[in-house]
Amino acid sequence: MNSRRLAFALCFAVVVMLSAGCSSSGNQPNASTLAPAKPEVKEPVFYTGQEAFNRMMGLAIRWSADAQPARIESVLTPDANGQGGKSTIWRGYFASPSRHSTETIVCSGSRRPDAPPFGVSTEGGEGGYNAETAGLIFLPLLVKTDTDKAFEIAQQHGGDAILKKDAQQPVTYLLLKDRKQNVPVWYVIYGTSEKDRKGIGVINATTGAFVSAR
Repeated sequence: MNSRRLAFALCFAVVVMLSAGCSSSGNQPNASTLAPAKPEVKEPVFYTGQEAFNRMMGLAIRWSADAQPARIESVLTPDANGQGGKSTIWRGYFASPSRHSTETIVCSGSRRPDAPPFGVSTEGGEGGYNAETAGLIFLPLLVKTDTDKAFEIAQQHGGDAILKKDAQQPVTYLLLKDRKQNVPVWYVIYGTSEKDRKGIGVINATTGAFVSAR
């Protein structure tokens, strides 16, 4: 009789445990009903002029071992107004004497759908090379002053007054060779272009010295 009671008690305990297990598993959310994960939002990458220049120069050398820069410029985007010496998109024009051609290279940190591909890439096909192009190129090692420093210097020579009038004033940057000094210079342009501007600060890209204000 006692053995029957013991067996009954054991059976009852097993039934209770199984019921509890089913109940707890039934309360777990099904993986298919979980809320979908939010897509990761990738932020844009901001580059100074020298950072972008170094990246573009690497691709230019792979294109042609004797490639030299002729022009570097920032591109205004909704990502930033250019103040502080940074932009998400930079464009460079490089020339190769041995290939007698030019190549346009873009460094893009923008994630916008209308922007160039993220990273460093060529843009368009190769262009022509002539005597004028040869006169524009300069040695990459002469670029020692970055755009954040050029912006700081331009601010000290009239730029600060421009920003006080408009805190959102767009600023663009252009690197060209000064043929008189035979060195590259940064043009810190307070405006969307050389024509549409409120002022320009010219900074020696080798020494960091202030050259002029226009």
